Amino acid sequence: MTLPLLSPSDIRRALLLREEIALLDLRHEAQFATGHPLFSANMSAERIALEAEVRLPCKSVPIVLFDDGEELVAPAAESFSALGYTNVSALAGGLKAWRAAGYEIFEDVNSYAKAFGELVEARRHTPSLSADEVAGLIADKANIAILDVRRFDEYATMNIPGSVSVPGAELVLRAGRAAPDPETTIIVNCAGRTRSIIGTQSLINAGVPNKVRALRNGTIGWTLARHSLDHGSARRGDIGAFDGAEANARDVAYRAGVRHIGAGEMQALAAQVGRTLYRFDVRDADEYARGHLAGFRHYAGGQLVQEIDMAAPVRGARIVLTDDRRVRADMTASWLAQMGWEVYVREGCYDGALEVGPPLVLPKPDPAHRYRRPYEGTDVAERAMQAYLDWEYGLVEQLRRDGTHGFYVI
Repeated sequence: MTLPLLSPSDIRRALLLREEIALLDLRHEAQFATGHPLFSANMSAERIALEAEVRLPCKSVPIVLFDDGEELVAPAAESFSALGYTNVSALAGGLKAWRAAGYEIFEDVNSYAKAFGELVEARRHTPSLSADEVAGLIADKANIAILDVRRFDEYATMNIPGSVSVPGAELVLRAGRAAPDPETTIIVNCAGRTRSIIGTQSLINAGVPNKVRALRNGTIGWTLARHSLDHGSARRGDIGAFDGAEANARDVAYRAGVRHIGAGEMQALAAQVGRTLYRFDVRDADEYARGHLAGFRHYAGGQLVQEIDMAAPVRGARIVLTDDRRVRADMTASWLAQMGWEVYVREGCYDGALEVGPPLVLPKPDPAHRYRRPYEGTDVAERAMQAYLDWEYGLVEQLRRDGTHGFYVI
């Protein structure tokens, strides 16, 4: 099978012009995390049959394959062809050619979402408190509410003492119940930096009456400051928005350029079969299981922002979000739009027939092939945690050097 070849400059041009492109790194995730182009997505060659049709819904999408000399491209192209994909090419010279062209190489996973989070903090001066400052407030029994925006399983593994689980996109919907007193200071934490920055700024953007601060560097910073974490906690924040939250969330989405669409516009988007269309239900998994719109895949909103390269590997594609309460879809869409996506929120439509059933969950990769995140688990070396933070601090400058991102911050 003879593959067409695209040069690094061809790919850079497609990214700058916002053309659809799925730039796929075929190595295992652990290798992918050692370095890759900003908008590349990881799909290891051995998982193509498992993942491709979920993550690449349009069979004519331009797919560009690369590795770093492992000779994975040719057999991977055969796999895509067997699945009916018709527009597959290769990065000429692979990752070595990308480096040789002088283009930026980004480490870790979810790199461009993390870089975007750092850009948000730099542009909006998102307020934060150090681990020692938060520990002092806890010791003084100050009027604070600590909201953990990670997945619930991450929270249950380890959490800041006294904190409550309110995964990212749920913040604006649940802050009114979590901190009903406007004099309460809300402290938002994640494991490292990105989700707490985005969560804190979400509440600020949506006009919550409380003072809001991020826990600087999350559970990593907490651990490095020698404070103890709790384990096995199960506290979850209940639904209860603050006054005006729904209208404010819609205004935030409007300012970010998000468009609301109805059934007719949704049909028109779906009919354009030459374009990639991602459809995500951003509610929690239990709500999705009880009833969801046909064709929409579950992806909780906070994780969707954090893991957009995993959820939607086709840069330049369209995204439609749905949420029966609208707030989560609007806030999630506002961030995706600022990350350069063409994103819509589907209006209404929950009063008709709904599909019932649990979310689709792809099997996890072999642990030996997975990148060990320095912010997950309880046995990570301190030097790895500090190195991770140091890497994040440099991402804004690396974005500037790369020059393809197209991000903006409202």
